Amino acid sequence: MIPRYSRPEMVAIWEPQTRFRIWFEIEAHATDKLAELGVVPKEAAATIWAKAKDATFDVARIDEIERVTKHDVIAFLTHLAEIVGPEARFVHQGMTSSDVLDTTLAVQLARAADILIADVDALLAAIRRRAFEHKLTPTIGRSHGIHAEPVTFGLKLAQAYAEFDRCRARLIAARAEIATCAISGAVGTFANIDPQVEEYVAEKMGLTPEPVSTQVIPRDRHAMFFATLGVVASSVERLATEIRHLQRTEVYEAEEYFSPGQKGSSAMPHKRNPVLTENLTGLARLVRGMVTPALENVALWHERDISHSSVERMIGPDATVTLDFALARLTGVVDKLLIYPQNMRKNLDKLGGLHNSQRVLLALTQAGASREDSYSMVQRNAMRTWEHGEDFLTNLKADKDVTAKLSVAELEAMFDEGYHFKHVDTIFRRVFGEA
Repeated sequence: MIPRYSRPEMVAIWEPQTRFRIWFEIEAHATDKLAELGVVPKEAAATIWAKAKDATFDVARIDEIERVTKHDVIAFLTHLAEIVGPEARFVHQGMTSSDVLDTTLAVQLARAADILIADVDALLAAIRRRAFEHKLTPTIGRSHGIHAEPVTFGLKLAQAYAEFDRCRARLIAARAEIATCAISGAVGTFANIDPQVEEYVAEKMGLTPEPVSTQVIPRDRHAMFFATLGVVASSVERLATEIRHLQRTEVYEAEEYFSPGQKGSSAMPHKRNPVLTENLTGLARLVRGMVTPALENVALWHERDISHSSVERMIGPDATVTLDFALARLTGVVDKLLIYPQNMRKNLDKLGGLHNSQRVLLALTQAGASREDSYSMVQRNAMRTWEHGEDFLTNLKADKDVTAKLSVAELEAMFDEGYHFKHVDTIFRRVFGEA
C-alpha cells in the first residue's frame, strides 16, 4: 500500500487509529452486555464509554507498550486502562484476543466492500453511458486477434457492463459472508462469556454471529472474500487489455484520453501510450497475487494458530486499497475514452468484405450445395481476396460454381451490414433491462 495507488477513504479503514477505535467499540459494547447480565457493574461500563468514547488513542504509546508485552491487544488494553482508570479491569472479561482481532477485521473488510461496491456502481454508470452512445457504431469483431464478423462498439461495452454487474453481485455476497462476529472466548466454547454478548456486539457492529468460531472465525470466509477481489481484478484487466489492444497504432479504434501537457515518452515526443490501462494490468496482478495466501490461511492448526495473522495484516489493506484505486482509475478511463468510429470503419473494410464469409457459406448450403463444397467455394475466394487485396463480393460473382447456386442479387444481399446488428436491441435489453 503506497500513496501512488491509494485513495484516502479506503486507506482510512486500515489506519491504526481506526483499528483501535473499532477495538474499543467491540470491548465497550461487550462490557455493556456483561453489565446488563450482571457480570460487571453497570457504573463501570458507563465509565468506560464516558472516558474513552471520544478519546484519541496514542498509537506511539501503544507501540511502546507492545515492545515490552510483545502482544498488541494487551498493549491496547494497557493503554485503555491509562485512559479509563480502575474500571478498565472489567474490560475484556471472558474474551480472548481473537474475539477482538477477528471481529475488527470483519468490520474493516465489510466497510472496504461497501467502498468497492460503490466503485463498481460508478464504473457501471460510465460503461452504460458509453455503451448507449456507441450502441450501433460498427466495428470488426476479432477472434484470435484476427478479423471475424462485425459487432458494434456498444456491444463490446455491454459485455463489460454485464461482467461488472456480476462482479457487483459477487462483492455483495462476499461482504455478507465476511461480516461475522466472534465473541466466544478461548477455543470458542463460550465457557467464560455468555453467547448473548456475541449477539449484542454483532448487532452493534453491523455483523452477524459466527455459528461456530473455534476461537477464530473460519478462514474459508476470508479466502472467498479475497478470491472475489481477485476475480474483480481480472475483470478490470480484461477491459484494460481490450483498450490497450484497440489503442495500438495499427488498430487505433479507441484511445486513453491524452491531457494537455501530458508527455508519453522521455525520448520520443510523438508518443501517446496506454499508460493507465497498462498500470491497471499490473495492479490486477497484485490483487490476484494476494488470493493464494488467503487460500492457504484456511488450514489452521486445531482450534487456532496465528499463521494467518501476518498475511492478513498485509493483504487486507493492500488488496482492498489497490482494487479501490484500480476501479476508480478504470472508471476514469472509460468515462474519457476517445473512440474513433472512422478508424473502426476503415478496419472493418480492410479485408474487402471477408467478414461476410459465413453468411455466404450458409446461403450456399441452403441453396443445395454440400457443406464441404460450400466451404471450399467460399474459402478459395476468401484466400484470393486475402492474399491479393481484392474485393470478396467481386470474386464471388466471378466464380461460376458460386453463381450456379446464388444469383448476383442474392450474393449482394449477403453483404448487408445491418444483418449483423439485427439483434443488438435484444442483447441490450438482456444487459440493461427494458429501459
